[in-house]
Amino acid sequence: MAEAQPHNCCRRCCCCLFGVIWKLIVAIIVLIVLVILIFYFIVQPRSFKFSVKEAKLTEFNYNNNTVRYNLVLNFTAHNPNKKLGIIYDKVEGHVSYEGTRFASTDVITHLNSVRQDTKKTNSMSGVFSGQSFVVFDSDQISDFERDKKYGVFHIDLKLYFRIRVKLGDVTGDDDTKGNIKCGLDVPFGSNNGTKVMNTFEPTTCDVKW
Repeated sequence: MAEAQPHNCCRRCCCCLFGVIWKLIVAIIVLIVLVILIFYFIVQPRSFKFSVKEAKLTEFNYNNNTVRYNLVLNFTAHNPNKKLGIIYDKVEGHVSYEGTRFASTDVITHLNSVRQDTKKTNSMSGVFSGQSFVVFDSDQISDFERDKKYGVFHIDLKLYFRIRVKLGDVTGDDDTKGNIKCGLDVPFGSNNGTKVMNTFEPTTCDVKW
C-alpha cells in the first residue's frame, strides 16, 4: 500500500495541473470576449452606405454578337460611424445585362485610394465605355429590343471593394473585402441630342461582407 502513494500523488498533481490550465483557458476566452464586447460598445462599428445617385447611358447597341456601350455611374459612399474612418483601397465595378457581364472598370485603385472621415459622404464615378464580344440568346435579344423600345434598360451593377478602417491615428493593416450589388433601371439617351424621356431614380445598394 505504501508503494502506491507516489503514484496517487502524481495523478493528483496531473489533475490539479490540468484543472489550472483549463481554468486559465476559460479565463482567457472570457477576457477576449469582454474586450470585444467593450470595443463594440464604445466604437459601435457600422457598415458604410452606398448609393448610385446618377446614371447616364448614351450608347447601348447590340449587333453581330457585339455590345457597344457608354455608361457613366455616379456613386456616393457614406460613413455613418462616429469613431471609425474608412480607407477605400480598391473598388472594381462590373455591369451586366440579363445576367451577362459586358463591361468592367476600376472605380478606385491603390493609386487614388479614398480616405473617408467619420460621418462623411464621398462621391465616386465609374465610366464603362467601349465594346465587348457578347452572345445573347433569343430571350435576351427579345428583352433588349423591348427595353430599347421603352427607353429604359435594367442593368445590374456589382462592385468588389477592399477597405481598411481607421480608429483615431491608428490604421489597420489588413484589407477587409466585400461586394456591393445594385439593380439599376437606366434611361437611354444618345449623344446626338435625343431627349431622355425617363429619369433615373437614385438607388441604394446592398453591401455584403
